[in-house]
Amino acid sequence: MLLFKILFRTLFFYFFVTLAYRIMGKREVGQLGVIDLIVSILIAELVAISIENAKDSIFLTIAPITLLVVLEVVFGYIAVKSRRFRTLFDGKPSLIICHGKINYHEMIKQRYTLDDLLIGLREKEIMDIAMVEYAFLEPNGKLSVFKYKPFKIKSSFPMALILDGVIQENTLKAIHKDKSWLKTQLSDKGLLASEVFYAFYKNKKIYIIKRCEVS
Repeated sequence: MLLFKILFRTLFFYFFVTLAYRIMGKREVGQLGVIDLIVSILIAELVAISIENAKDSIFLTIAPITLLVVLEVVFGYIAVKSRRFRTLFDGKPSLIICHGKINYHEMIKQRYTLDDLLIGLREKEIMDIAMVEYAFLEPNGKLSVFKYKPFKIKSSFPMALILDGVIQENTLKAIHKDKSWLKTQLSDKGLLASEVFYAFYKNKKIYIIKRCEVS
């Protein structure tokens, strides 16, 4: 009888957790954010406890998993609407290599060792750091690498000026500009920062995507 209960719970939670993840719209494991990872661990622990304690009501596990699914859906909705919320829980990309030079300050800040960097480069089949123009440590822990063009011709990557209507002050500092300059550029186009979904700076030009263009 006990064996039957354990097998039944295992089969039940297989389909129940599959349904839960379908509702949450899970991404690949390597793309999970902090919240996603926490929810996944908690669900796994709750299911394991329920299978081990076959005498307890199955609803003692269904209820907390349902709560986690609801929280995940709500947080996902908030994350889409609020970049500050996304940054708070998921973080943002870190520039580890710029024009072939290692950003040691950022590596220390992110507790990212030289061994971690070399492993990431080898996974990209890159043998020499000198081959890399830019490398970003993404919020999910992956390393995004952009190699030099032939003859090491320098290029520029898009630098976000506005994300979801929020001005990125760090970018303005990096390009030696201020908010007044950006607001003037937007004013010339008849726009306010709040009306901009995404604006980036590349090759000394500003490229803008308005909110209405992505609605």
